[in-house]
Amino acid sequence: MPAIPNVTLNNGVTMPQLGYGVFQVPEAETVAAVSSALEAGYRSIDTATAYGNESGVGRAIAESGLAREDLFVTTKLWNADQGYDNTLRAFDTSMGELGLDYLDLYLIHWPAPALEQYPETWRAFEKLHADGRIRAIGVSNFQPTHLRKLAETSALVPAVNQIELHPYLQQESLRAFHAEQGIVTEAWSPLAKGGELLGEPVIAELAAKHGRTPAQIVLRWHLQRGTVVIPKSVTPARIRENLEVFGFELDTTDSERIAGLEAGHRTGPDPDVFNRA
Repeated sequence: MPAIPNVTLNNGVTMPQLGYGVFQVPEAETVAAVSSALEAGYRSIDTATAYGNESGVGRAIAESGLAREDLFVTTKLWNADQGYDNTLRAFDTSMGELGLDYLDLYLIHWPAPALEQYPETWRAFEKLHADGRIRAIGVSNFQPTHLRKLAETSALVPAVNQIELHPYLQQESLRAFHAEQGIVTEAWSPLAKGGELLGEPVIAELAAKHGRTPAQIVLRWHLQRGTVVIPKSVTPARIRENLEVFGFELDTTDSERIAGLEAGHRTGPDPDVFNRA
């Protein structure tokens, strides 16, 4: 089993830097996929209400035989469930689906600014945290404007902001803001979507140089920058391959070449205008 490093969140909770994501994994395939990930050595699993597979994640955890304290489980609140009372109900529903007594990390999935609910949602998150039902609370897809608005009404800074982040969208200004505020940056879609990035000539050249796959090069880049990553695959061999990123280092020139791929290219929604409930 590889030694996956931890990052320490702003409340002292530790979180594996490399986890397994189940975005777009069908419920029928989730148990097998998560079981493969746990067998390979992953101990952090990231799901969401919107993914429709929380129960499959819960089943895989229950069947794994692993001690609960050895796992780090994240789920996310969907936009339609924002608001104080709605959040409390949605959390109970997620916990029932997951079959867990407590959650390691709960995230507001999107700010959905037009709904104007995320400050009240955050207040419910604070209550769940204070009640000991969640070890750490955070957000996803929040921009500095949204984070500053939370700070106007709460002294509790999000532990994590999970954002779209990959070599084509490096989010340098947002990452700098996170560093100033003590927020851990977590990357969703760390390999971008559709395989376009894995065919990038720069990445292919670095893969040949280090005797690694393109995916391993990109994941190593994230890790060396201190980012938490949650790659997704349903193929057991690829699940294992994504863990094999700790036996080599990218040098300064490698990192500079990857930095040159920045294109401001989003593959997902724009957080400033995405308000779907």
